[in-house]
Amino acid sequence: MFRSALNTSISSLSRNVLSAGWRTPVFRRFLSDETRAKIHAAVNEHPVVLFMKGTPEMPQCGFSRAAIQVLDMHGVPSEKLRTYNILEDPELRSGIKEFSEWPTIPQIYVNGEFVGGCDILLSMHQSGELESLLEKHDIIPKIESSSQS
Repeated sequence: MFRSALNTSISSLSRNVLSAGWRTPVFRRFLSDETRAKIHAAVNEHPVVLFMKGTPEMPQCGFSRAAIQVLDMHGVPSEKLRTYNILEDPELRSGIKEFSEWPTIPQIYVNGEFVGGCDILLSMHQSGELESLLEKHDIIPKIESSSQS
């Protein structure tokens, strides 16, 4: 008896939820034109832009620390890198996620193009793609291979 009452309640609830239009919940905040323009200008300001939690000297999460360490390993010069601490600006914190359509921080941009988050950055580092990308955009010097015959 309890099982049938529970099943009736659940099916009734699901019919009500579905008929209320909750089939696909949308939790999207619309970014203002002003904020979108500021973020667009920021990602195009320097060759490498990193939105992170904390600062390069004091990262506030392990993923931001890892992103900084990977960029340091590749020798990205500080004059070609701009970081933004999203913890200091709530509008930037939520706005950058909508701007890139990427839900996590850190986020890295190279020459104005979104590359990805920490997981993508680490994968590119391991495969050699990150070095190629940084060399392609003259962010780090190309390493000439000397072939001797």
